[in-house]
Amino acid sequence: MCTAVAGTCLAEMPDFYKRVSRVTWLVKNMDRPLEGWSTLGLSDVHELGEITFDAKYRGKPVSIAARAIRGSLGNLTVDMLQPEAGDNAFTAFLARHGDGIFSIVHEVATTEEMTKEIERMRGLRVGVLQQMTIDSNSGAITLTYFDTEAEGKYVLGLIYWPGGAPPAGPPGKISHIAFVTRQAEPVSAFWEKLGFPAMPKAHASPREDSRYHGKPLWLDFDVCWQRHTQFTYEWIIPPTDPPNLYADFLKAHGEGIQHLGVPVDDLEKSIAEYQKLGYTAAQSGAWGETGKKGSGRYAYMDTDAIGGVNAELIRAIK
Repeated sequence: MCTAVAGTCLAEMPDFYKRVSRVTWLVKNMDRPLEGWSTLGLSDVHELGEITFDAKYRGKPVSIAARAIRGSLGNLTVDMLQPEAGDNAFTAFLARHGDGIFSIVHEVATTEEMTKEIERMRGLRVGVLQQMTIDSNSGAITLTYFDTEAEGKYVLGLIYWPGGAPPAGPPGKISHIAFVTRQAEPVSAFWEKLGFPAMPKAHASPREDSRYHGKPLWLDFDVCWQRHTQFTYEWIIPPTDPPNLYADFLKAHGEGIQHLGVPVDDLEKSIAEYQKLGYTAAQSGAWGETGKKGSGRYAYMDTDAIGGVNAELIRAIK
């Protein structure tokens, strides 16, 4: 089924994409990211040890071995993997980007639903990048990763978990997932073609109270949003000059997921807590009229060294 718009036919997004099940987070070495994020709120951690997945990578049978943990950053489930050497989507991602969030994964209710979506995607000229299964107490868990990164800037994933995947932790920890990209229009057009919402663009004006590594920052940039899941997706399109954290991410990792939004009640206290653990405020700023409803302040804490993703602490006045 499709919707006719201006003489074209746009796909409709299946309902299971309206909720994020988990993220697949890839690291070259698990020890430091696991320790670091555990001190920053990663809870209910299950060390799954060495896991071997029966998989197909670009249609070719492969066996993928990885050290794995599962935990919760509040309402966000994290599957963190340290893959061993081999030819697969995980090692290819790490070679291109370094540590980072590889995929946003959504849960389907049946294997038939997954098969139907694979066929729908194939009709839209999007193939399967990697599919893999692993045995569990309730049956075989199946993960499908679509080949969406080049145009969509992240890998779209599906999971089938017999009996349903374990729920995430308590709500209220992560508010948004944020991407950095060089151009918004082609990315928006790609996701819209697959049935996802377009990305309305706004402009963030420079502010005198912005800081980059403690020094004044006069930065304007474009930003887009999608709001089809329990997490807002924020898309940032930064300039290369003046130096800024978003451009730093593009240089270090390329386009992809740059930060997770973490609402806090007391921004200064939260910054101090991160600093005690060795994470500095790499960039900070504000929006709206200071102290008024609809305004707020934020600080990006430099957690890149523990997994390639920053934490944005946010204090909003509602």
